[in-house]
Amino acid sequence: MSDPSAPGAPLGLAPIGPLADIAALLPERGSLMGLDLGTKTIGVATCDPDRRLATVVETVRRTKFTADAQRLIALAAERRTVAFVLGLPLNMDGTEGPRAQATRAFARNFAKLTALPIALWDERLSTAAVERALISADVSRARRAQVVDQHAAAFILQGALDFLDRRSSGGNEAGFFPED
Repeated sequence: MSDPSAPGAPLGLAPIGPLADIAALLPERGSLMGLDLGTKTIGVATCDPDRRLATVVETVRRTKFTADAQRLIALAAERRTVAFVLGLPLNMDGTEGPRAQATRAFARNFAKLTALPIALWDERLSTAAVERALISADVSRARRAQVVDQHAAAFILQGALDFLDRRSSGGNEAGFFPED
């Protein structure tokens, strides 16, 4: 079987699902790319190959889907990414509303352009948590607007990394993602 992350791998084969399911498809090492999908921007974060620490990358201004996807794929190639972690904006009661449905549609369309797995991760309250942290760090309103999405992506990715670490060390994995 060929490596789906190898250069020149066939496109349109990207598996999509909860991180708990996608985790088995991930190589032991390799960077993951976290994405916080908004209507106007996409926050992007990445991690080290050992998957210990998420760091911000950039905020992609959304234009057309193809251009947005090409930018994400280029960033992933630059950082030798092995999978994407896409924040899934669930309602507080765990149900899916229009934003979650739009995120799933983005994932389905994006999966046609990459062979890298796309893991969905519950992102409830990520932006609010990041806003509070930036305010407490005395970041100006204008600067917060510029960086909140990429910091939200890092927050989402760090939660996923912590989940993967707990899972590999035999910790409790219940409660981190509602059943599909």
